[in-house]
Amino acid sequence: MRRVLFVNRYFHPDHSATSQMASALAFALAARGWEVGALTSRQRYDDASARLASEVVDGVRIERIWSTRFGRAALAGRAIDYLSFYVSAFFALLRRRDAVVIAMTDPPLISVVAALASKRLVNWVQDFFPEVAEALGMRVMRPLRIARNWSLRRARANVVLGEQMAARVPKAVVIHNWADSSLVPVAADSNPLRDEWIKGDSFVAGYSGNLGRAHEFETILGAIERLPSVRLVISGGGARLDDVRRRAPANVSFHPYQPLEMLSRALSVADVHLVSLQPSLEGLIVPSKFYGILAVARPVIFIGSRYGELAQLIRESRCGLVVESGDVDALARAIASLAGDRAGAAAMGQRGLALYRERFDPAHAFDAWEKVLEEASA
Repeated sequence: MRRVLFVNRYFHPDHSATSQMASALAFALAARGWEVGALTSRQRYDDASARLASEVVDGVRIERIWSTRFGRAALAGRAIDYLSFYVSAFFALLRRRDAVVIAMTDPPLISVVAALASKRLVNWVQDFFPEVAEALGMRVMRPLRIARNWSLRRARANVVLGEQMAARVPKAVVIHNWADSSLVPVAADSNPLRDEWIKGDSFVAGYSGNLGRAHEFETILGAIERLPSVRLVISGGGARLDDVRRRAPANVSFHPYQPLEMLSRALSVADVHLVSLQPSLEGLIVPSKFYGILAVARPVIFIGSRYGELAQLIRESRCGLVVESGDVDALARAIASLAGDRAGAAAMGQRGLALYRERFDPAHAFDAWEKVLEEASA
């Protein structure tokens, strides 16, 4: 049996990180001869009122199930959206008990619903709930952790994004995330988007993707304020966007999420990219934006714990620099050093691209996923 079913609240054509990962793997498996389906909502990540229809795309049968549409603005409304999705997903999964179910982590605890309704479960752990919520200051009931742990034990495999995550779960298999295969480096002098977004020859730092509660921006804004000749381009959205926009100095510009066909140009606007993670979330989350940065041959400055998995990888591969959260002076110095040595910054980007091709190319992940799914199907 080569039948697999993804369960995630967002799916193609949505641009959220979990949607992009699930969709890419689903389309790749369909191209390799698997019968692939997806259970997802009718919403978009940034548009709860959307009414996307069920469809078949590139061999993947996408079933969009009913859920409420309160959106992400209020915690109570989001919780109701989660609960309604759980109920719809449970009954839909009961009709697909012959498939290997890949349960992601949006909404949190969907693995519990999948474990109750399916016989062959593989959890794809993008982040750990309730640990992330607790690290961000929320109080979470103990039974939620018990239920989550049961669903991890019940699964045939738990795919995680790094070794530190693997240490937290049973039956762990490490498969790193990846970037879309269409991403390629675009030189600054042949990038029309850079000409549109940036006037002159300023050194450009970039931040792309989700501006969420898991990410740390105080250090970034403090450093950029000390570097008036440097431009910071933020492209994306999320829970902290309005707060960051309100506090940003004049040399910061904002742009929405870019469609996939524009992403190579958008990521290549920057001379260096910033990736941040709250130190308390190390081992619970791996920022997926890291892989796209490597794919377009741009250096990375990671702002977080120096003992984190990305920090160690960046130091070992020499594809960027690492700065501790809260050290505004160190981040300002790091950006200034790359601005003063653009050839050195470009060399870091090339080392990152070589690392990406060697370890994080999508084909590597797809091969590893097929092995996991074949074993889960047995």
